[in-house]
Order: sequence, then C-alpha cells, then structure tokens
Amino acid sequence: MADKLTQYRRANAPLPATNRLWPLYGAGFENFGVNGKPITVPMPTYGPDELLVRHDACGHCFSDIKVIHAGQNHPRIHRNMRERPVVLGHEVSLTVVGVGAALRDQYQVGDRFIVQADIFYHGQNCSYGYEIDGGLSEYTVIDQRVLNGDHGNYLIPIRNPATGYAEAALTEPWACVIAAYQLRYRTAPRANGTMWIIGTQRAKPMYTFSQGFDEAVHPARLWLTNVPAPFARWLRARAAQLGIEVMDVPELPDPTTVETDDAPVSPAEITGGSGKGVDDIIFLGADADLIERAGPNLASYGIMALLDDAPMPRPIKVDVGRIHYNRWLYVGGTGTDIAAAYADTPVRSTLKPGGCAWFVGAGGPMGRMHVQAAIETENGPATIVCTDVSDVRLDDLRTSFSLEAQRKGIEFICLNPMDKEAYAAAMTPFKARGFDDIIVLAPVTPVISDAATYLAPKGVMNIFAGVPRGKFADLDLSDAYLRQTRIIGHSASTIENMRFMLEQAETGQLSPNRSVAAIGSLEAAYDGLKAVDETRFPGKIVIYPHIKPLPLTALTDLKNVLPTVYAKLKDGREWTNEAETELLRVMLP
Repeated sequence: MADKLTQYRRANAPLPATNRLWPLYGAGFENFGVNGKPITVPMPTYGPDELLVRHDACGHCFSDIKVIHAGQNHPRIHRNMRERPVVLGHEVSLTVVGVGAALRDQYQVGDRFIVQADIFYHGQNCSYGYEIDGGLSEYTVIDQRVLNGDHGNYLIPIRNPATGYAEAALTEPWACVIAAYQLRYRTAPRANGTMWIIGTQRAKPMYTFSQGFDEAVHPARLWLTNVPAPFARWLRARAAQLGIEVMDVPELPDPTTVETDDAPVSPAEITGGSGKGVDDIIFLGADADLIERAGPNLASYGIMALLDDAPMPRPIKVDVGRIHYNRWLYVGGTGTDIAAAYADTPVRSTLKPGGCAWFVGAGGPMGRMHVQAAIETENGPATIVCTDVSDVRLDDLRTSFSLEAQRKGIEFICLNPMDKEAYAAAMTPFKARGFDDIIVLAPVTPVISDAATYLAPKGVMNIFAGVPRGKFADLDLSDAYLRQTRIIGHSASTIENMRFMLEQAETGQLSPNRSVAAIGSLEAAYDGLKAVDETRFPGKIVIYPHIKPLPLTALTDLKNVLPTVYAKLKDGREWTNEAETELLRVMLP
C-alpha cells in the first residue's frame, strides 16, 4: 500500500463526502467563517464538462483583505454574499481529483495546475477566489468559465513533478511582480481611437504630426478645444482627407464620474473597444487647471501628451489610482512635433541596468519580492535603497538579502523614514542625483507625491501599490516634458506572465519559496488574514488546506512546533520544497 504522501500526490485516494471551507458572508472579519471557524459542506458535484479539484496550498494576499473590508461592495463581487458567500484564495495551486466525462481526453486525475485569477467569461469578470470559490476550501469545481474563458484556458499546467505546492501557489503574486517590469505602452496615438487636442494660452501657432495622423494610422474621432487657428485648419483639412470625424468642444466639459474601485480592466477596455473616455488628450501648452479638468476623461490605457518648454507654476492633482488600475500615462516634449512626445522617450518598465533603484515600503511581502527580483535579475541596478517604517521588517530585509547583494556588487541600503534625521542625511545625495527607478509599494498618496520628487531625468516611478481610483497625489507633470520622467503603475498579471513565472520557478531562476514567512492549516486562515491586515509578518502566509490542524506558525517557530520540518529549512529561516515534503509527511491525516 502506498504511503499517505505518495497517495496524496497521486490524488487517487477515495474522496470524502464533505468539503471544508471558509465562507465570507459580508464585510468584516465577523462575517468570515462561522464563529471564527471554517464550515463543513457536502462535497461539490461536477458535470461532464467540469473538473473537481483539490486545493493544495493557498497564499494570503492583501487583496483578500480588501474583500473582507468591502464585502459585496467590492467591484469583483456580483452577488448577494449573505445568500451565496464568497470563498477567498486566488494564490493557489491545485490538483485534479475528478474529471467530467466530456473532458477525459484532456485531463486526468493527478494533473496539477495554477490559476490565472483574473477570469473573464463573455466579458464578465468572474475572478477565482471572488466569484469562483478559491483556495480557502479543500475542494472546488472548475467549470467552462475557467477552461474556456475570454483569454482561453486559465489553468496553467505544472510540468515539473518536483515543484512544490507553495512554490507553485506563490507564482501568482510573483507573476504580478515580474509583470510590473514587462509593461508595454503605446508610442503613438491610438489608431482608430478618440483624440482630443486642447490649446492653452501657451500654445504655439503651429504643430506637426511626423506620424500617427496619416493614411496608414490615424484616429477615428477628433475633438478640438481652443486649438490655434493655423493648426486647426491643417487638422480639419487632413481629417477631411482621412475621413476622421471632427467635433468642436468650445469649453472643457465637466470631468467624467470617477469610480473608486479596483476592478480589473476588461479585455474590451485594453483594446480600446469599450467606448469609455478619450484615448489621447494632447495639450498644446501646459495649463495646470485645464489638465486637472481634462484628466478624468482619459480612457483605460489612455495617454495625455503635454507640449511645452517651461515649467508649470504648481503640481497637478493626478488620480494615481487610475495610473495603477487603468494604466494612464503622461508623456511630453518641448518641441512642436506631437508624435515625438510619444516616441522620443518610450516608457522603460524594466529596472535600469547599473542604475539606482528605490523600493518604497520594501519590508512587506510584495516589497520583499521586488527586492529579491532586483538582486537576482541579471544586469540589475547597482544601488538598491529600501525604505520601510518598520525596523523589524528592515532588519529582516538586511538579514535576507544584504550578503547576496554584496556578493553581486550591489550597494544595499535600508532606511526608516521615521528616523527623520538619519533618513534625511542618507537621502540627501539621492535627492541630488535622482533615482532611475522608484517602485512604490505603499498605497499612501503623500508618499507617492514625495517619492516622485526624487526621480532622475528619464527616471520611471511604478505605482505598484493598489491605490483606489479617485485618490489624488500632487505630481509635478512639468517633469514629463522637461525631464522626460514617466509615472506608470500596475500590479496584475496575464496568463503569459504566470507561465513565465512558473517556468522561472521550475528552472530555479527565481525562488518563490523565499517569500514564505509563516504557514498553517485551513483552521489558521482566520488568524492568517488578520495577520496580513495587521502587517505582522514580513513575508507571505501559506495555508495548507489538507493537513491536520496547525496554528499560524512563523517559520522560525517551527523549531519548537515541528522540529523535523524546521530542520529542512534553508539557514533556519527559508522555506524549501524539502520542508514542505516533511510537513506533508508528518501532518497529512
């Protein structure tokens, strides 16, 4: 007879009649579970074109906390949670334990997968761990929304049998990190989109388009507001030749309503097919008041181009939530060629090789991933500055990464801004030289505003932290055209990002296991999510739904709780696949 670990991996043991899970009935931790515990329900049934899957490991994410706080007001929830509670958990690895009759030529029991959580089906978002029951359950059913969604199949196979369950589950947050350095932005106005050209008192009489307004590529609609007469005549004549619809907008309309959610952008919005907002807003001369008034009209993936050669007298109030969630971009130039404002300084989302990088809020789970990636990536930055308001987290960062950074010749600096004098002294040289890359992992608008003032010429700031839409930061957008700085943002991932990250993990190029700070059984999910909400751990919390009861346990505390598991950690502090194997050997029922 096979031992319990071998049988678990083969997934061929008889299935139980019941399924344990954590229901979320509404906003607040008091609505998570029943009396602070998971519940037991009948094992779900599955149809001929569905799969029954077992959740093997599930990482906690701050996105889960957002759902707990918002309840059914969360933009990804589309049902009455009291009647149909949500089961959280989108950072998950799973194994097939049941295959519907119509799928038996494609899947078999024992197949292992991770899930791209942002699932769209017929244009409707039905994310895993939101609309579809997630990893804080022992079992769930995978249906055609996942297997045949708008992007294809959202299941990504785990090819290497040696890949750990936690290692696989954490490829989801890691894919978000890697995706932040693979962002692509337009280098020209959107073809067949809506373009709005706005003149100001600083406008020059005439401008040109070296590309993007010709027979090959041009907008479908053109709005004109106070455009200088010579240029307006040229635009109208060219529009008539190209069949572009032209509309006069005598005054700037009131800004469109700004939603304050963090719903994912749909495929239609990504391709510009949603009809919501303006794809390109071009300012002839920079006027702070007009920029603030026009800005909310940008569409998802919209670009505002500013053409001027003198600074504005004040910063602009910019909806940084829209930079993050809707991928807004501000570009600019000092000349009169509008196309050059887009193309002359393409957005660089990768960290500048040999550059100077600052990670703001580096001590949290996602911050640690960014720092680890910066150190482990070939041709990374020469200087890495990590700031965090927690000395405990900073000390853990130093312990985890300083020697590795030193071996690679990277200057590695950790600073706490709460120690004001030491922080100011250490940051003064960087204020003068500027950072080539600033990654913001703290969703605090004053922090974002301050960090932007440290950008070097052609520097890039990535607002990775999920600031809600409708939150504004004061940003000096004069730098967009005078110093060619760029401010970008994003934290989700695509199926391609997930595949890439899984390959990185399976080939040993990046180790998701280094992100683990604590583990627990399904019973520990409540305490785990409270710990995330209270930022108690510097790394990720991983739940193993099928082990015997294990309280939330820091890896370093395993020495007293599960000494044979602790013995398999790397350096007594890093999770390994060997430690996971020992955990399952000891703790599987």
